[in-house]
Amino acid sequence: MRTFDLIIIGTGSANSIPGPEFADWDIAIVEDGKFGGTCTNVGCIPTKMFVHPADLADAVRLARPLGVDAHVDAVHWPAIRDRIFGRIDAIEAGGRKYRKGERSPNTSVYEGFGRFVGTKQLEVSLHDGTVETISADKIVIAAGAQPRIPPIPSLADLPATVRHTSDTVMRIDDLPSRVLIIGGGYVGAEFAHVFGSFGSQVTVVARTMLLLPHHDTAIAQAYTAHARQRYDVRLDTEVASVEAGTADGPGGLTATLTDGGSVEADIVLIATGREPNGHRLRVERTGVGLDGEGRVVVDRYQQTAVDGIFALGDVSSAHQLKHVANHEARVVAHNLLHPGAMRAADHRFVPSAVFTDPQVAAVGLTEEQAIDCGVEYVSYTQRYADIAACSARDDTTHFLKVLADPVTGMLIGAHVIGPEAATVIQPVIQSMSFGLSAHETARSQYWIHPALSELVENALLGLPEPTGGSPGRAHG
Repeated sequence: MRTFDLIIIGTGSANSIPGPEFADWDIAIVEDGKFGGTCTNVGCIPTKMFVHPADLADAVRLARPLGVDAHVDAVHWPAIRDRIFGRIDAIEAGGRKYRKGERSPNTSVYEGFGRFVGTKQLEVSLHDGTVETISADKIVIAAGAQPRIPPIPSLADLPATVRHTSDTVMRIDDLPSRVLIIGGGYVGAEFAHVFGSFGSQVTVVARTMLLLPHHDTAIAQAYTAHARQRYDVRLDTEVASVEAGTADGPGGLTATLTDGGSVEADIVLIATGREPNGHRLRVERTGVGLDGEGRVVVDRYQQTAVDGIFALGDVSSAHQLKHVANHEARVVAHNLLHPGAMRAADHRFVPSAVFTDPQVAAVGLTEEQAIDCGVEYVSYTQRYADIAACSARDDTTHFLKVLADPVTGMLIGAHVIGPEAATVIQPVIQSMSFGLSAHETARSQYWIHPALSELVENALLGLPEPTGGSPGRAHG
């Protein structure tokens, strides 16, 4: 059994840990799949590379009310797909080659699946059919997550060519005429936009009363209303069974719903979330615990209950977001090098975005969470329609909602639905992170006119002046 200074399980954000400061460490990297993790291969990057051409195709629909008649002649799915993965696969191969090459001489790459077999011992089933056991005093668990499959027995019987998750659907050969999406979260929302913009007939089935149900209710209501104008949306129901060969078309799927309805499609996309891979690694054999959601339990320093074993990213975080995993990787790298002066991860103001149409972005508390937690707040909703930049867009439905502490004026949440929401929200994130009050943020800088950023300026100025005195409850 070979012993290392450090074992890293997973090559997403954790692959950034072995920098020059680790040059004198003997490091093992264990990777069962592709280098780069979820974001590079099946998540953020390829999905947004599909979203951009979808936005271009969908611009035809949005241009017509403005007096521009246009049409999309054709969508060449294989060309779009091959452009995207021609780049993605090259990045993946380059990352693997770097870690196995002369430029990373202190790293040994184990290509295979690793599971714990004892205290700080990992058994790796290599792709060449051999098995090796390795150990280290320091271990980083960063094995990510995998698609969650709902307990619909008939799903397993479908051919792989028509049963997809976000891990596989972007590499299909042809654009399907009809797509059934199971799930009303961000994955379903983004792929509904992609396929719908390219001309597929999209049906979304969600067990919740609203799509994007974890967002602020006003945002979820607005997005659901928009989605219903574009897609066939079935709410408050579930798929009871899916059978192949029971409908016309290449896939010929028929899904029976628990409300008695049915849907015909060519492919089914399962978009019901992702579950962390900690249980697959048998982390309990090395003394590491899992919470009720299957996440590896870590403290504020990203360390598990076992001294020297850290975890980061989707395997341990409630925030399955690349920017969170990157932050946690920097924290872990520091704490590995400086065990006597460890830094804590900062998860106070974690933003997120859904790159659908319209875009959705959020940070901090929703209004419902503030009420449930007994947090006092004031709020203001600024419509896109009321700022100059959006008179050009004839935007009448989108908005930004901000929440603040009534005493201090400090922002505690923001929620946007509309054009460039993921960019529009950034000044709010900055204000929260650096401890600036809403009115201080609005009044102490220039805001370009006319630009979408004025949405934030006007929203912040729309909040009541703080009452002053002692700060209220801590938020975040």
